[in-house]
Amino acid sequence: MRRSMKSIGAAVLCAALPAAAIADGQTGKGEGGETVQRQKVLGIGGLFVRSDNPAALTAWYEKHFGINRTPTSYDDEPWVQEKGPTIFAPMPVDVAMIPEGKSWMINLRVADLDGIVEQLKADGVDVEVDPETYPNGRFATLLDPEGNAIQLWEPVAPE
Repeated sequence: MRRSMKSIGAAVLCAALPAAAIADGQTGKGEGGETVQRQKVLGIGGLFVRSDNPAALTAWYEKHFGINRTPTSYDDEPWVQEKGPTIFAPMPVDVAMIPEGKSWMINLRVADLDGIVEQLKADGVDVEVDPETYPNGRFATLLDPEGNAIQLWEPVAPE
């Protein structure tokens, strides 16, 4: 049985947000039992995806999401994401939010879910908006031209 996005995806995001604060300044035990400050990564520096047509897939992400192409020189600007929460969540192999035969899904934060969904639909992209609003925001799902899952997330605005 495939596990649904609502039962896993939204729950992962809701549960994981407070954990980000806990991970900052995390400590652990050294080999001698002493308390040590553990190093952590600062964020995702890149996402590398196998593709049947890298140029076409790159152009698709650039057109629909404004993600700059990979720089070809050190003078070119890479895509820079805005500061915000990022979830890293290995999922069970039977999770429904990742298509069979694929091993990843990307969640992209957006400022205006309705606006980007409207743009995508105008471009002929099939997008499904989750009708439920969760404590951490709203979601929509779609597939890229190679069948990779994309989840769009409009976080709840801070009050």
